[in-house]
Amino acid sequence: MINAEIVKGIQKNSVSFKFKIFLMLKLPMGFLCGMRIRKLTEETCVVTVPYKWINKNPFKSTFWAVLGMAAEMNGAALLLQYTQDQSPSISTYPVTCEAEFVKKATDITTFTCNDGLMVKEKVMEAMKSGEGVTFETVMNGLNQNGELICKFKFLWSIKRRSKS
Repeated sequence: MINAEIVKGIQKNSVSFKFKIFLMLKLPMGFLCGMRIRKLTEETCVVTVPYKWINKNPFKSTFWAVLGMAAEMNGAALLLQYTQDQSPSISTYPVTCEAEFVKKATDITTFTCNDGLMVKEKVMEAMKSGEGVTFETVMNGLNQNGELICKFKFLWSIKRRSKS
């Protein structure tokens, strides 16, 4: 899991060495494909993934699964910053993923999710009620010209774990 120190480093708009280590150990494909969190605040997460040899498909664009991995990290980072260090801990699970591909991804794709405050509310709701809560995060992927490449929606389920 991303720890508070790594999140603080990202929030300062820097890609920390520790986050790269996290990717190598916990999400090696994220590291290999060049995925990076560029910005993480209470409200917004920005993740980039480049078009490069290891990420491409036979159609000369970024493989859809690489785009999906970066989109999921977008919502997951927002979620993890609010579930980190909760006691009791919170179980998180992406239930569904919906994607729409508009244009070929042939350069750096930048995903932005602006659902951070809603995510925070849902985490507080789950902590308070002890019941499962579901919510959707939306990510738009843009190319370097600001053109829409793809849209992802993730339905997340979270629930406070029972005290042990």
